[in-house]
Amino acid sequence: MTIRAVIRGVGHYLPERIVPNAEFAASLETSDEWIRTRSGIERRHFAAPGETTSDLALAAARAALADAGCAAGAVDAIVVATSTPDLTFPSVATMVQAGLGMTRGFAFDLQAVCAGFVYALANANAMILSGQARTVLVIGAETFSRILDWSDRTTCVLFGDGAGAVLVEAADGQGTPLDRGILATDLHSDGRFRDLLYVDGGVSSNGAVGVVRMQGKEVFRHAVEKLAETAHAALDTAGLTSADVDWIVPHQANLRIIASTAQRMQVPLERVVVTVQDHGNTSAASIPLALSVGKARGQIKCGDLLVLEAIGGGLAWGAVVLRW
Repeated sequence: MTIRAVIRGVGHYLPERIVPNAEFAASLETSDEWIRTRSGIERRHFAAPGETTSDLALAAARAALADAGCAAGAVDAIVVATSTPDLTFPSVATMVQAGLGMTRGFAFDLQAVCAGFVYALANANAMILSGQARTVLVIGAETFSRILDWSDRTTCVLFGDGAGAVLVEAADGQGTPLDRGILATDLHSDGRFRDLLYVDGGVSSNGAVGVVRMQGKEVFRHAVEKLAETAHAALDTAGLTSADVDWIVPHQANLRIIASTAQRMQVPLERVVVTVQDHGNTSAASIPLALSVGKARGQIKCGDLLVLEAIGGGLAWGAVVLRW
Protein backbone atom coordinates (compact mmCIF):
# COMPACT_ATOMS: atom_id res chain seq x y z
CA MET A 1 0.00 0.00 0.00
CA THR A 2 1.24 3.49 -0.93
CA ILE A 3 0.27 6.79 0.70
CA ARG A 4 -0.95 9.41 -1.77
CA ALA A 5 -1.78 13.08 -1.22
CA VAL A 6 -5.24 13.45 -2.76
CA ILE A 7 -7.07 16.72 -3.47
CA ARG A 8 -10.41 16.54 -1.65
CA GLY A 9 -11.66 20.07 -2.20
CA VAL A 10 -10.94 23.21 -4.18
CA GLY A 11 -12.16 26.80 -4.01
CA HIS A 12 -11.30 30.35 -4.98
CA TYR A 13 -12.04 33.98 -4.31
CA LEU A 14 -11.83 37.05 -6.56
CA PRO A 15 -12.22 40.66 -5.43
CA GLU A 16 -15.40 42.39 -6.58
CA ARG A 17 -13.72 45.08 -8.69
CA ILE A 18 -13.24 44.01 -12.31
CA VAL A 19 -10.79 46.08 -14.34
CA PRO A 20 -11.16 45.78 -18.15
CA ASN A 21 -8.26 46.57 -20.46
CA ALA A 22 -9.94 49.75 -21.62
CA GLU A 23 -9.47 51.28 -18.17
CA PHE A 24 -5.71 51.49 -18.74
CA ALA A 25 -6.07 53.48 -21.96
CA ALA A 26 -7.02 56.60 -19.98
CA SER A 27 -3.58 56.89 -18.39
CA LEU A 28 -1.23 54.81 -20.56
CA GLU A 29 -0.27 54.57 -24.21
CA THR A 30 -2.06 51.27 -24.63
CA SER A 31 -5.35 49.78 -25.77
CA ASP A 32 -7.53 46.73 -25.31
CA GLU A 33 -6.21 45.35 -28.61
CA TRP A 34 -2.55 45.92 -27.61
CA ILE A 35 -2.99 44.06 -24.32
CA ARG A 36 -5.04 41.20 -25.78
CA THR A 37 -2.63 40.65 -28.67
CA ARG A 38 0.42 40.41 -26.43
CA SER A 39 -1.01 38.59 -23.43
CA GLY A 40 -4.50 37.25 -24.07
CA ILE A 41 -5.71 39.18 -21.03
CA GLU A 42 -9.09 40.94 -21.26
CA ARG A 43 -9.81 41.83 -17.64
CA ARG A 44 -8.55 41.27 -14.11
CA HIS A 45 -9.71 41.80 -10.51
CA PHE A 46 -8.20 44.31 -8.07
CA ALA A 47 -8.58 44.17 -4.31
CA ALA A 48 -10.54 46.93 -2.65
CA PRO A 49 -8.81 49.44 -0.35
CA GLY A 50 -8.23 47.68 2.94
CA GLU A 51 -8.77 44.22 1.41
CA THR A 52 -5.64 42.21 2.16
CA THR A 53 -4.00 39.04 0.88
CA SER A 54 -5.10 37.20 4.04
CA ASP A 55 -8.71 38.25 3.38
CA LEU A 56 -8.55 36.70 -0.08
CA ALA A 57 -6.76 33.60 1.21
CA LEU A 58 -9.30 33.07 3.99
CA ALA A 59 -12.24 33.27 1.59
CA ALA A 60 -10.62 30.74 -0.77
CA ALA A 61 -9.78 28.46 2.16
CA ARG A 62 -13.38 28.46 3.34
CA ALA A 63 -14.55 27.62 -0.18
CA ALA A 64 -12.14 24.68 -0.43
CA LEU A 65 -13.16 23.33 2.97
CA ALA A 66 -16.83 23.60 2.01
CA ASP A 67 -16.16 21.80 -1.27
CA ALA A 68 -14.43 18.99 0.64
CA GLY A 69 -17.09 18.86 3.35
CA CYS A 70 -14.30 19.24 5.90
CA ALA A 71 -14.27 21.20 9.15
CA ALA A 72 -11.35 23.54 9.79
CA GLY A 73 -10.58 21.64 12.98
CA ALA A 74 -9.60 18.59 10.94
CA VAL A 75 -6.79 20.45 9.14
CA ASP A 76 -3.25 19.69 10.35
CA ALA A 77 -1.35 22.36 8.40
CA ILE A 78 -1.80 25.43 6.23
CA VAL A 79 0.69 26.49 3.58
CA VAL A 80 0.16 29.84 1.86
CA ALA A 81 2.13 30.68 -1.28
CA THR A 82 2.39 34.44 -1.66
CA SER A 83 4.78 37.24 -2.58
CA THR A 84 2.43 39.96 -1.29
CA PRO A 85 1.84 39.25 2.41
CA ASP A 86 -0.15 41.61 4.61
CA LEU A 87 2.89 42.23 6.83
CA THR A 88 6.59 41.35 6.88
CA PHE A 89 5.54 39.02 9.69
CA PRO A 90 3.58 37.19 10.96
CA SER A 91 2.70 34.96 8.02
CA VAL A 92 -0.51 35.13 6.04
CA ALA A 93 -0.98 31.43 6.86
CA THR A 94 -1.24 32.11 10.60
CA MET A 95 -3.80 34.84 9.87
CA VAL A 96 -5.85 32.31 7.88
CA GLN A 97 -5.43 29.83 10.73
CA ALA A 98 -6.88 32.37 13.17
CA GLY A 99 -9.63 33.32 10.74
CA LEU A 100 -10.71 29.69 10.47
CA GLY A 101 -10.77 29.35 14.25
CA MET A 102 -8.00 26.73 14.27
CA THR A 103 -6.12 26.34 17.56
CA ARG A 104 -4.08 23.29 16.56
CA GLY A 105 -1.68 22.32 13.80
CA PHE A 106 0.79 24.68 12.15
CA ALA A 107 0.85 27.28 9.39
CA PHE A 108 3.52 29.00 7.31
CA ASP A 109 4.08 31.02 4.14
CA LEU A 110 6.18 29.97 1.17
CA GLN A 111 7.64 32.42 -1.34
CA ALA A 112 8.48 31.27 -4.86
CA VAL A 113 6.57 34.02 -6.69
CA CYS A 114 4.51 32.64 -9.60
CA ALA A 115 5.81 29.11 -8.97
CA GLY A 116 4.69 29.37 -5.35
CA PHE A 117 1.64 27.13 -5.55
CA VAL A 118 3.59 24.32 -7.24
CA TYR A 119 6.27 24.60 -4.55
CA ALA A 120 3.64 24.68 -1.79
CA LEU A 121 1.81 21.64 -3.18
CA ALA A 122 5.10 19.73 -3.42
CA ASN A 123 5.80 20.62 0.22
CA ALA A 124 2.33 19.49 1.28
CA ASN A 125 2.88 16.22 -0.57
CA ALA A 126 6.18 15.68 1.24
CA MET A 127 4.61 16.40 4.63
CA ILE A 128 1.87 13.86 3.97
CA LEU A 129 4.24 11.19 2.68
CA SER A 130 6.51 11.67 5.72
CA GLY A 131 3.63 11.49 8.17
CA GLN A 132 4.10 15.08 9.36
CA ALA A 133 0.47 15.83 8.46
CA ARG A 134 -2.56 14.03 7.09
CA THR A 135 -4.64 17.01 5.94
CA VAL A 136 -3.06 20.15 4.48
CA LEU A 137 -4.73 23.31 3.21
CA VAL A 138 -2.63 24.72 0.34
CA ILE A 139 -3.43 28.28 -0.72
CA GLY A 140 -2.11 30.67 -3.35
CA ALA A 141 -3.08 34.29 -2.68
CA GLU A 142 -1.85 37.60 -4.06
CA THR A 143 -2.58 41.34 -4.15
CA PHE A 144 -0.12 42.23 -6.92
CA SER A 145 -2.01 45.47 -7.59
CA ARG A 146 -0.12 46.82 -4.56
CA ILE A 147 3.32 46.38 -6.17
CA LEU A 148 2.80 47.65 -9.71
CA ASP A 149 4.33 50.64 -11.49
CA TRP A 150 1.28 52.29 -13.04
CA SER A 151 3.44 54.13 -15.56
CA ASP A 152 4.93 50.91 -16.99
CA ARG A 153 2.53 49.50 -19.56
CA THR A 154 4.65 46.36 -20.01
CA THR A 155 3.91 45.15 -16.47
CA CYS A 156 0.95 46.91 -14.84
CA VAL A 157 -1.59 45.60 -17.38
CA LEU A 158 -0.58 41.97 -16.81
CA PHE A 159 -1.35 41.33 -13.16
CA GLY A 160 -4.44 40.83 -11.03
CA ASP A 161 -5.46 39.89 -7.50
CA GLY A 162 -7.11 36.70 -6.27
CA ALA A 163 -6.77 33.50 -4.29
CA GLY A 164 -7.28 29.78 -4.78
CA ALA A 165 -7.03 26.87 -2.37
CA VAL A 166 -7.02 23.08 -2.29
CA LEU A 167 -7.47 20.69 0.60
CA VAL A 168 -5.01 17.79 0.33
CA GLU A 169 -5.50 14.63 2.36
CA ALA A 170 -3.59 11.39 2.87
CA ALA A 171 -5.17 8.34 1.23
CA ASP A 172 -4.17 4.78 0.41
CA GLY A 173 -3.07 4.00 -3.13
CA GLN A 174 -1.71 1.02 -5.02
CA GLY A 175 1.53 2.68 -6.04
CA THR A 176 0.59 2.87 -9.72
CA PRO A 177 -0.06 5.79 -12.10
CA LEU A 178 -3.77 4.97 -11.81
CA ASP A 179 -3.85 6.14 -8.18
CA ARG A 180 -5.67 9.34 -7.33
CA GLY A 181 -3.50 12.04 -5.85
CA ILE A 182 -0.06 13.51 -6.47
CA LEU A 183 2.02 11.12 -8.59
CA ALA A 184 5.20 13.19 -9.09
CA THR A 185 6.72 16.60 -8.48
CA ASP A 186 9.65 18.40 -10.12
CA LEU A 187 11.15 21.65 -8.75
CA HIS A 188 13.97 23.89 -10.00
CA SER A 189 15.47 27.34 -9.53
CA ASP A 190 18.40 29.32 -10.94
CA GLY A 191 19.34 32.53 -9.14
CA ARG A 192 21.53 33.71 -12.01
CA PHE A 193 18.38 34.97 -13.70
CA ARG A 194 17.21 37.12 -10.79
CA ASP A 195 17.24 40.37 -12.76
CA LEU A 196 14.78 39.09 -15.37
CA LEU A 197 11.84 39.38 -12.98
CA TYR A 198 12.00 41.01 -9.56
CA VAL A 199 10.63 43.69 -7.23
CA ASP A 200 12.99 46.63 -6.70
CA GLY A 201 12.43 46.93 -2.95
CA GLY A 202 12.81 44.96 0.25
CA VAL A 203 13.30 45.06 4.00
CA SER A 204 17.08 44.56 4.07
CA SER A 205 17.92 46.42 0.84
CA ASN A 206 16.19 49.79 0.77
CA GLY A 207 13.30 49.40 3.18
CA ALA A 208 10.80 50.10 0.41
CA VAL A 209 7.90 47.97 -0.84
CA GLY A 210 9.13 48.31 -4.44
CA VAL A 211 7.41 47.52 -7.73
CA VAL A 212 7.60 44.75 -10.32
CA ARG A 213 10.38 44.94 -12.92
CA MET A 214 10.51 42.49 -15.80
CA GLN A 215 12.45 41.77 -18.98
CA GLY A 216 9.48 40.37 -20.85
CA LYS A 217 11.16 38.85 -23.89
CA GLU A 218 13.74 36.97 -21.81
CA VAL A 219 11.12 35.73 -19.36
CA PHE A 220 9.03 34.47 -22.29
CA ARG A 221 11.98 32.54 -23.73
CA HIS A 222 12.87 30.88 -20.45
CA ALA A 223 9.24 30.14 -19.62
CA VAL A 224 8.42 28.14 -22.74
CA GLU A 225 11.62 26.11 -22.57
CA LYS A 226 11.62 25.42 -18.82
CA LEU A 227 7.90 24.74 -18.42
CA ALA A 228 7.87 22.03 -21.08
CA GLU A 229 11.03 20.46 -19.63
CA THR A 230 9.75 20.34 -16.05
CA ALA A 231 6.37 18.97 -17.14
CA HIS A 232 8.05 16.16 -19.11
CA ALA A 233 10.37 15.41 -16.17
CA ALA A 234 7.45 15.06 -13.76
CA LEU A 235 5.57 12.86 -16.22
CA ASP A 236 8.65 10.65 -16.64
CA THR A 237 8.92 10.26 -12.87
CA ALA A 238 5.28 9.21 -12.74
CA GLY A 239 5.78 6.72 -15.56
CA LEU A 240 3.50 8.63 -17.89
CA THR A 241 3.69 10.62 -21.14
CA SER A 242 1.97 13.64 -22.67
CA ALA A 243 -0.47 11.27 -24.35
CA ASP A 244 -1.84 10.34 -20.92
CA VAL A 245 -2.60 13.95 -19.94
CA ASP A 246 -6.24 14.99 -19.73
CA TRP A 247 -5.57 18.59 -18.72
CA ILE A 248 -2.62 20.93 -18.42
CA VAL A 249 -3.36 23.51 -15.73
CA PRO A 250 -0.61 26.10 -16.25
CA HIS A 251 0.40 29.27 -14.48
CA GLN A 252 -1.80 31.88 -16.14
CA ALA A 253 0.74 34.52 -17.14
CA ASN A 254 0.39 34.94 -20.89
CA LEU A 255 -1.73 33.10 -23.46
CA ARG A 256 1.20 32.90 -25.89
CA ILE A 257 3.36 31.18 -23.26
CA ILE A 258 0.52 28.79 -22.45
CA ALA A 259 -0.03 27.92 -26.11
CA SER A 260 3.68 27.54 -26.91
CA THR A 261 4.25 25.27 -23.90
CA ALA A 262 1.29 23.07 -24.83
CA GLN A 263 2.63 22.81 -28.37
CA ARG A 264 6.04 21.69 -27.09
CA MET A 265 4.31 19.08 -24.96
CA GLN A 266 2.24 17.96 -27.96
CA VAL A 267 -0.98 18.58 -26.07
CA PRO A 268 -3.75 20.44 -27.96
CA LEU A 269 -4.85 23.78 -26.51
CA GLU A 270 -8.33 22.29 -26.09
CA ARG A 271 -6.86 20.21 -23.24
CA VAL A 272 -5.46 23.23 -21.40
CA VAL A 273 -7.44 25.03 -18.70
CA VAL A 274 -7.19 28.72 -19.62
CA THR A 275 -8.41 31.52 -17.34
CA VAL A 276 -5.83 34.24 -18.06
CA GLN A 277 -8.34 36.24 -20.10
CA ASP A 278 -10.48 36.82 -17.01
CA HIS A 279 -7.93 37.03 -14.19
CA GLY A 280 -4.64 38.20 -15.67
CA ASN A 281 -1.49 36.98 -13.94
CA THR A 282 -2.37 36.34 -10.29
CA SER A 283 1.07 34.86 -9.53
CA ALA A 284 0.87 32.09 -6.90
CA ALA A 285 -2.94 32.19 -7.03
CA SER A 286 -3.25 31.44 -10.74
CA ILE A 287 -3.06 27.63 -10.71
CA PRO A 288 -5.48 27.01 -7.81
CA LEU A 289 -7.81 29.61 -9.34
CA ALA A 290 -7.69 27.72 -12.64
CA LEU A 291 -8.27 24.39 -10.85
CA SER A 292 -11.36 25.77 -9.12
CA VAL A 293 -12.74 27.37 -12.29
CA GLY A 294 -11.91 24.28 -14.35
CA LYS A 295 -13.87 22.09 -11.94
CA ALA A 296 -16.79 24.52 -11.88
CA ARG A 297 -16.87 24.56 -15.69
CA GLY A 298 -17.10 20.76 -15.75
CA GLN A 299 -13.72 20.42 -17.45
CA ILE A 300 -11.83 18.68 -14.63
CA LYS A 301 -13.43 15.44 -13.49
CA CYS A 302 -12.57 12.71 -11.00
CA GLY A 303 -9.88 10.42 -12.42
CA ASP A 304 -8.48 12.98 -14.86
CA LEU A 305 -4.69 13.24 -15.13
CA LEU A 306 -3.47 16.81 -14.63
CA VAL A 307 -0.12 18.51 -15.13
CA LEU A 308 0.35 21.72 -13.16
CA GLU A 309 3.34 23.84 -14.21
CA ALA A 310 4.60 27.31 -13.36
CA ILE A 311 7.60 29.63 -13.54
CA GLY A 312 8.29 32.83 -11.64
CA GLY A 313 10.93 35.19 -10.36
CA GLY A 314 14.08 33.62 -9.08
CA LEU A 315 13.93 32.12 -11.60
CA ALA A 316 11.94 29.34 -9.93
CA TRP A 317 9.89 26.76 -11.79
CA GLY A 318 8.36 23.32 -11.43
CA ALA A 319 5.55 20.91 -12.15
CA VAL A 320 3.19 18.54 -10.36
CA VAL A 321 1.51 15.53 -11.94
CA LEU A 322 -1.64 14.40 -10.18
CA ARG A 323 -4.79 12.40 -10.74
CA TRP A 324 -7.91 14.30 -9.72
